[in-house]
Amino acid sequence: MSITKVRNFIDGEWLESGAPLSLDVVNPATAEVMGKVPLSPASEVDRAARAAAAAFPEWRRTPATERAQYLFKLKNLLEEHFEDLARTVTMECGKTLEESRGEMRRAIENVETACGIPAMMQGYNSEDIAPGVDETMIRQPVGVAAAIAPFNFPGMIVFWFLPYALACGNTYIVKPSEKVPLTMQKLFLLLEQAAFPKGVVNLVNGAGETAEAVLDHPEVGAISMVGSTPAARSVYARAAANGKRAQCQGGAKNPIVVLPDADMETTTRISADSYFGCAGQRCLAASLAITVGEARRAYTEALAQAASSRRVGYGLDEGVQMGSVITPQSKARIEAFIQRGVESGAKVLVDGRGLMVPGYEKGNFVGPTLLDDVPPGSEVAGSEIFGPVVGLMHVGKMDDAIALLNSGRYGNMACLFTGSGAAARKFRYEADAGNIGINIGVAAPLAFFPFTGWKDSFFGDLHGQGWDAVEFFTQKKVVIERWPKEWSRRF
Repeated sequence: MSITKVRNFIDGEWLESGAPLSLDVVNPATAEVMGKVPLSPASEVDRAARAAAAAFPEWRRTPATERAQYLFKLKNLLEEHFEDLARTVTMECGKTLEESRGEMRRAIENVETACGIPAMMQGYNSEDIAPGVDETMIRQPVGVAAAIAPFNFPGMIVFWFLPYALACGNTYIVKPSEKVPLTMQKLFLLLEQAAFPKGVVNLVNGAGETAEAVLDHPEVGAISMVGSTPAARSVYARAAANGKRAQCQGGAKNPIVVLPDADMETTTRISADSYFGCAGQRCLAASLAITVGEARRAYTEALAQAASSRRVGYGLDEGVQMGSVITPQSKARIEAFIQRGVESGAKVLVDGRGLMVPGYEKGNFVGPTLLDDVPPGSEVAGSEIFGPVVGLMHVGKMDDAIALLNSGRYGNMACLFTGSGAAARKFRYEADAGNIGINIGVAAPLAFFPFTGWKDSFFGDLHGQGWDAVEFFTQKKVVIERWPKEWSRRF
């Protein structure tokens, strides 16, 4: 396999970084080195930010209908290169090819939604707020915006933000995860083919210091970020201290509640996909199963069967249902969590530690794991493991389940499986989470809805996607006008 030298894209040009240090980009399933990513210094962030700032005045004056045309071109290019992009996601991130296709489909859906910006960006007005006085609210772009992206969705998450930012008239900088920069290399080749004006879109690769340079740069006015809760809290605080608006998605501990009247076959199939999809490395992966009353035995047995029979391997191989985790360090951390869960009193029903996949012995594989009778208040019950590990907890009543899930510090997603409309209404009304699923295992909002999160799962006021994104990437201006007759020219 040839090794890709990852480059930056600044002011319409592909540039090799002058960084003295770089990191290997490693296929997590095969341990093959796929590329070298530079740790770009602050000077290269400065170059990108200045290019974006210089491009902003002309781009914001481009009519919204014309800006949308660039996105239409980009959408078609994404469709043309769909399979190649999905394969690249699998190779550098570890998920299955089907999961990567789903990721890229969601990215495209956000481009499609942002193409509606001529209507979405409209303001409003009121005549005669006083005699002869009119008032109008208009939306104008913020300026230079930037994304600091995570490893788990190399293609999709940037597209929660970028299409809307560009459509609203902002210029943009992307800092992808240093673990998975290759997908964004290909996406920026497509942005280049879509012929956005120079400086409108920029790419700077690197790790923590590069992200800090983006956060501190005076030309950058808005930050979008997804990562762990400690990272999100830190980015939000630093952005605020620098006078920037920020939307920072943090971690999660997403519970699934199963009532006795749920269809167990369907519930098991859907919830297993939530627990083990993307090897548990997504912010909407369920990681707690709370059974109510008589649901305990049937669901526990069915889920154990589903976990033990799930085929784990390289995501490009036929029939593989779950891929690898991202790094050897992630594998070690997840397995250490499992051990601490056992030490806290949980029982191992299915153990994914020490998994070896034939032909991929160097891969970062952790098998589906079930821990039963997880003690409330334990580390496994409350911490984000970010791996294919499910903690099973059991209560007697639905009220107890809701109280248990509401006691956690995260609020990204909560799901209920039931055949009762009354139970569903109660759950959606009382569960403290921003994304609610009813007989849904992954309550991922479509592009025209916001990707909501509550509590320690989100820092900010406006989320990614849809109308929230338009609100985030514009600032409101109110104009109050009076034109006295005696000042008007007579015709």
